[in-house]
Amino acid sequence: MRICVDATALLQQGAGIKTYIYQWTRHLRAAAGGNEVALFPWLDFPQECPLDRSVIGPAATALRLAGVFGFNNRICRALGISPLDAMARRFDVFHASHQMLHPPRGVCLTTTIHDLTAWLMPELHTQATTRGHQEFAERVLAPATAVIAISESTRQDAIRILGLAPEKITVIYNGVAPEYFGAAAKPPAGLTKPYILFVGTIEPRKNVAALLDAYEAFPRAEREAFDLVIAGPPGWNEEATIGRLRKPAAGIHYLGYVPESDLPGLTAGAVMLVYPSLYEGFGIPVAQAMAAGVPVITSSISSLPEITGDAALHVDPRSVPALSAAMQTLLGSSDLQRQLRERGIRRAEMFRWETCALKSWEFFAAAVQRYNQ
Repeated sequence: MRICVDATALLQQGAGIKTYIYQWTRHLRAAAGGNEVALFPWLDFPQECPLDRSVIGPAATALRLAGVFGFNNRICRALGISPLDAMARRFDVFHASHQMLHPPRGVCLTTTIHDLTAWLMPELHTQATTRGHQEFAERVLAPATAVIAISESTRQDAIRILGLAPEKITVIYNGVAPEYFGAAAKPPAGLTKPYILFVGTIEPRKNVAALLDAYEAFPRAEREAFDLVIAGPPGWNEEATIGRLRKPAAGIHYLGYVPESDLPGLTAGAVMLVYPSLYEGFGIPVAQAMAAGVPVITSSISSLPEITGDAALHVDPRSVPALSAAMQTLLGSSDLQRQLRERGIRRAEMFRWETCALKSWEFFAAAVQRYNQ
């Protein structure tokens, strides 16, 4: 069986989906056996995945993006000269991404759905992003032979909101990079106090402003004993939060973008990870923290309770007092910290990329069978 994965995300800035494509395709290739996997648009498998830039040089990136967004457009398809159609027919499966709004025809089409925030919380996206997700649903999700959902929460949302057939959607959890399992602590340079950590893009959905408020509500003694470290690039529509981070209150440290290679040590060095997101299809930072043996506080909504199980404290992310109280409770209880560390390490074993890859090959085989029926 030959599959082609649309890896356009590797050519752009990104976080969760880009990491997913990078790790997933690497492990798909490692678990391929007699199967084959190729990357579109005409990519070799990269050795690293910087999140702040393309995995290849500027000129090569521009050429490939022209092929994705130029040659495979509506006009070419109307004229019946889509190069993508001809290319895709060399494969048994074409796995499209959110960037692929004109998927190839004449081949078994599959895709991954990560979340449905464009429908559930459109105010947390730009209009262009919301429109793009809606077009993806119409042009890719609807005609796809089979779909991967990265959590049962996402699967249920897709059934309820988009009306996708339940039997069409298979849950395959994301993985955690092996570097997080048993990672050695490596705190940021110059930081001398124990620190609470948040990792993620600074955008409305991540709810960083509430985390800052919760930390600033600490009693003075706890503020002086523990720092708050925020790691992640600026996103959109969070000018006020970015302003707070660039002129932070005492004890708050904003690192900005942190290279992927530095995140395991940064995570392992934290006394806890706090992730008060308003919605997640999976929540990679919480799984990474569990793998690194770091206690987790996260939201009681969307997929986050599913992913963390009993290995985290769950709070209403819109309640600053509840978030602050949970953080203080965990800081004050070494026994609770130990319990969450032990449970988290065990639970993180569910999220190995090797397991994800093996289940994905089973998914592709079933999709081809269904397509050929």
